[in-house]
Amino acid sequence: QVQLVESGGGSVQPGGSLRLSCAASGSIWSVSDIDWYRQAPGKQREMVASIDRGGSTRYEDSVKGRFTISGDTAKNTVWLQMNSLKPEDTAVYFCHALIIPLGGGRSFRDYWGQGTQVTVSS
Repeated sequence: QVQLVESGGGSVQPGGSLRLSCAASGSIWSVSDIDWYRQAPGKQREMVASIDRGGSTRYEDSVKGRFTISGDTAKNTVWLQMNSLKPEDTAVYFCHALIIPLGGGRSFRDYWGQGTQVTVSS
């Protein structure tokens, strides 16, 4: 079964850095893209960064210039380097991917990681 495994969350002071990792594993035929979402208490889940098969990246405005998403398509692994962290970055961060599993037909399906907590506070 396809799984997304996340790591790298933790607690840092404002201005600090964290590096999140997400690896898709299992019986995979194709991966369209891998994204990072975050959700703070009482707020909607929002996409903060995305990378597609061609390496094109997108960022939510509030993280531009501070976060960098990168990936290794051969390993179906993506990283989110988070610099200059702010208290408002505090949230649970979720890895998300569009994946066709082996034997899964022609349509991409949504897969989510379990979430990893990022806390930014003095």
